[in-house]
Amino acid sequence: MSHSVPVLLYHHINNHAGDTVTVTPGVFEGQMAFLKDSGYTTLSVAELLDHITGKCPAPQKAMLLTFDDGWLDNYLFAYPVLMKYLFRATFFLVTGRVNAVKVTAHTAPVPCHEEAKRLIMCGAAGRVVMGWDLVRKLRSEGLLEFYSHTVSHRRCSTLNDVELAAELSISKAVLEAELDRDCDCLCWPYGDFDERTVTAAKSAGYKAIFSTVDGLTGAGSRLDCIRRIEVQNSVEWLKMRLSEGYE
Repeated sequence: MSHSVPVLLYHHINNHAGDTVTVTPGVFEGQMAFLKDSGYTTLSVAELLDHITGKCPAPQKAMLLTFDDGWLDNYLFAYPVLMKYLFRATFFLVTGRVNAVKVTAHTAPVPCHEEAKRLIMCGAAGRVVMGWDLVRKLRSEGLLEFYSHTVSHRRCSTLNDVELAAELSISKAVLEAELDRDCDCLCWPYGDFDERTVTAAKSAGYKAIFSTVDGLTGAGSRLDCIRRIEVQNSVEWLKMRLSEGYE
């Protein structure tokens, strides 16, 4: 019987422990050390899709690491740990925000989530978001990959058909132009989707769509609603969650 694969979901990695979407650097290091010591293998998206479709089953202890929004703190705090353990990871970028970055502030003080959103609105995306120069550097190293999180991070189910099509097609085209590779994977902002948005995403050329629906992913799972596990700021929580098994 085929086993299931956890797809872990992260947002911020920084020291603002009060943010519900934040894992602190010390905890993230502990989580990755636990995964490494426990013999886990990290997958690329293509390998996960091969597992889902039955083309090539993943190893028994395998998972996909995903990061939403393209926050700069992912580079400052998560990236060194990923490199330390040679872990693969997948990042979903809000292309409008990345386009707004003129110069990436590699050593800027890292604000909390609400302040990060305010800085983006004030035209200071470079303080909190990875720019294309940095994204291309990270991709060139071979362990990290980047896909679409739409253009502007709006709730897709609230958009009209024209707006929705633009969010999906423009973000895909920008990623393909900037990174010179196909972008056939999408992640919904806020985990917000419905039947209409899924149909539009497929029409735009997306083959795999990641959700925030909690659960594991196995052979035969839906490619248009890949389940993920939103990670909490605790090593013990992750150990307990993964001990639930892969059946």
